Amino acid sequence: MPLFPNGIVPLYPAGSEPLPPGIPESDREAWNQQMKMQKWIGVGMESCVAKCVMAGAGGVVIGAFISLMSSSFAYEDPLLRAQAMENAQKAAAAKASSSSSPSTSPSSSSSSPTAGARDVFLEMGRGMYRSGKGFGKVGALFAGLECVVEGYRAKNDMINPVAAGFIAGGILARNSGPKAAAGGAVAFAAFSAVIDLFLRREVSE
Repeated sequence: MPLFPNGIVPLYPAGSEPLPPGIPESDREAWNQQMKMQKWIGVGMESCVAKCVMAGAGGVVIGAFISLMSSSFAYEDPLLRAQAMENAQKAAAAKASSSSSPSTSPSSSSSSPTAGARDVFLEMGRGMYRSGKGFGKVGALFAGLECVVEGYRAKNDMINPVAAGFIAGGILARNSGPKAAAGGAVAFAAFSAVIDLFLRREVSE
């Protein structure tokens, strides 16, 4: 039995379409507002600007986490921890000696264990910032380029991430010369292809 008589789909004026089952007519205005909100959220999430922001924020978090984990593993080794403490104390002493008056003894403020631990944590924070900034820049650049390529081609296939990776790799290595830029472009394109193949296989399974 056909859903509509004679196979003709009825047409309704905009805003007066049938409501889903369970929603009364008195809630039509709220339903329409909800549908508009969902539409605008979908448009915003699909925009290149939103993709760049989300990829950059995710890259910052991942980069900072990787730096934190690597620093934590390094400080698990007693020798590395002692060396890091010594380097941090030397750096703090050199900074204090360059900014303090000649009558001030810089070693007294940097030789305590508390000051050394504080310097180590500050160095860890600086490492997290540098790593997060680098990962965020790469993520935002790649996401923006992939979005532009996909919008230009109007297709969603393997070519988009490969092309975006090729361009991004060349841009990131541009200051190292043409040969390094070409190598970075090819390497980033290959890496993007491998990651995209892995993700597509996981989704298909």
